[in-house]
This record gives sequence, structure tokens and C-alpha cells, in this order.
Amino acid sequence: MKVLPFKIPKSKDVALIYQEDEGEIFYDKLHQHEEIQLCAIVKGEGSLVIGDSINEYKIGDILIIGSNLPHVFKSDTSNFETSLMKTLFFTKTSFGEEFFELGDFAEMQKLFKISESGGIVTSNKTEISALFSSLKKASNFERFIIFLKIVNELLNAEINPLSKFIYQKKYSDNEGKRMSNIMEFTMNNFNKEIDLDTIAGISNMTPNAFCRYFKQRTNKTYFQFLIEVRIENACRLLKNHDALIAEVSEKSGFKNISNFNRKFKDNKGTTPSKYRILN
Repeated sequence: MKVLPFKIPKSKDVALIYQEDEGEIFYDKLHQHEEIQLCAIVKGEGSLVIGDSINEYKIGDILIIGSNLPHVFKSDTSNFETSLMKTLFFTKTSFGEEFFELGDFAEMQKLFKISESGGIVTSNKTEISALFSSLKKASNFERFIIFLKIVNELLNAEINPLSKFIYQKKYSDNEGKRMSNIMEFTMNNFNKEIDLDTIAGISNMTPNAFCRYFKQRTNKTYFQFLIEVRIENACRLLKNHDALIAEVSEKSGFKNISNFNRKFKDNKGTTPSKYRILN
């Protein structure tokens, strides 16, 4: 399987693909695929890196990931032994070159636009989750009907974007492997000290070339990205009210608690203590 891009397994005569991902973790390599992905998180939690942003995902979330939009799920196994995600994959041409161009489907353009930067649904989640639950035992034809019902719910739901900046060029295999290595190393080592020479070495680039490369593709510096990964990890730990703030700071890769408090407030607009109370 290629890291970036990879093909979604499917039969030649099936236009709409239903897939269940169940295991200790979700697929944790940076990847992109031609298909638009509509998914429901049934079990598990963790971080979703998409475009220029790091987002939390948890049980009950409904996510939209666009065509060729690079993303990676990093499962947090501390609270769940098993992760389960139910997904529908389709493209703009799955049902024919002009199917979604028909006037009957004019509203679909709104969903396609949302998918370009990814989206997380903030309303109608109960109804959409119930529809996803009915997919497993449905026939292919019934799945198509359910798909249209899910789309209808999405078009009437409130959806927040997952990313603000999307690198417009499609990754080559070699470039995808490089960025995947960067992401994988970061997600596995964010709680340790990472210097520029180390991460540049992971990408097989000089430090200066790496800084330009990463900024061009994410619209932020590597160390801005690293801090955001650390802050998202801290947010999950803060929801465990038994963890001390100092312990959260240390486990998230911050050298001292004052720096942690400052960076947390810069990113979340509130202090770690207040965040814990609100969540």
C-alpha cells in the first residue's frame, strides 16, 4: 500500500463504498484519496491532522474529508481498547460524469465546497449517526438511499471547517512519503524535545530547506505545528480531572509550566484550569 496516495479497495461494479475500520487504532499514516469521505466515529478518540490544523475527534463525531485532502488519524489508546469508524466513500463522478451536475443536485455543490477544507458536524448528529448505523446490513441499493438521506441531513446541519489552509498541489508518492514521515515522527515524539536538525534529518533535507518546505505546505512553521499537537494532547489530558496541571504540561512536551500556560492560552484563548472546568 502506498503511503500517499492510496486506493480505497472497491469492487468494479460498486460506486458507493461502505467501510468499517475497527481495531486498536485507525490507519495512522498521512494519506489522501480521490474519494470524498463521510465518516462517523463510533468508538475511540484522538487527534486528526488535516491541512494546516490539528483537531480532536471523539465518539459521536461526524466528519467530512475532501478529495485528495491529506490527513492522518492519531488514536489515543489510553481510554479505549478499540476504535471503530463507519465510512462512506464516493467521488463527484461515482454515479456518472454528470450525475451531480443535474439541477436536482444543485445543493450538493455546498457539500463539495465544505469538503475541500474538511468539516466536523455540530448539529443533527443523532439523526446522522442513526443513518450510519443502518448501513452495515443494508443492500447496495439501500445504502444509496441512506447515503442520500445522510447528505440531506448534512446539507441542513451546522458544519465547522477542519482546516483554514489547504496545499493545492497533489502530493507525489515521494513527497507524500516525506511528509508522512514528518507527521508520524511528530505524533509519536511530541512529548520529547525535538530540534530543527532532528526533524530536518527525518525529512532528508537541510534545516533551511525543511523550514521552507514545511511552511509552504502548511502555512505555518514546524514548531507552530508541534506546539498545536502538544496543546491538543494537553486538552485530552485535562479532561481527566485527576491529572495535575504540571503533569499535563510535562506529558505534553513542555519544559516548564509557565511556558505551557502561556502557549495554551495563546492557542485556546483560556487557561488550562478554566478549560478543564468548561470541559
